[in-house]
Amino acid sequence: MNTTQDTKELFEQYSDMVYRIAISYGNSVHSAEDIVQEVFLRYLKKRPCFESSDHEKAWFIRVAVNCCKSLFASAWSRRICPLEDAGQITLPFQPDEDEYELYEVLLNLPPKYRIVLYLRYYEEYQVQEIAGILGITPNLASTRLARAKKLLKNQLSILNERMEFQDETGTI
Repeated sequence: MNTTQDTKELFEQYSDMVYRIAISYGNSVHSAEDIVQEVFLRYLKKRPCFESSDHEKAWFIRVAVNCCKSLFASAWSRRICPLEDAGQITLPFQPDEDEYELYEVLLNLPPKYRIVLYLRYYEEYQVQEIAGILGITPNLASTRLARAKKLLKNQLSILNERMEFQDETGTI
């Protein structure tokens, strides 16, 4: 198999995952697209040899997280105002009303909490694996996951109370 074909297969396999990680970090479709490009450029430059498919997937997740951190820590990123902040929200999908509210609650969590939730519940990694991927201790990964769940639970209970109040008063 040639390298072009390998790269196409890897892109098809991992681009959605990298995109979702980038969206969870930055809330911007355009930044997420840039990060997907950057991750695959790094793959093309480095051409790492993977021990297994799990190692391959973990490499793409780790590079995506690093690219997100680098982009959002840059001076350029701190000086721009995304269209989303100007009131022009562009979502990567069209959620129904219930999903949209959950999506907003998730976006209000800090990125360090969103990424552990994503890795645990969407990619189904264990805490030990999440720690290895993110380059943190298992205790810190576990703590972040617990805090993320607590914040999510609190935000969802507030959202439910608000919805019940609206139902009772008939206001929208």
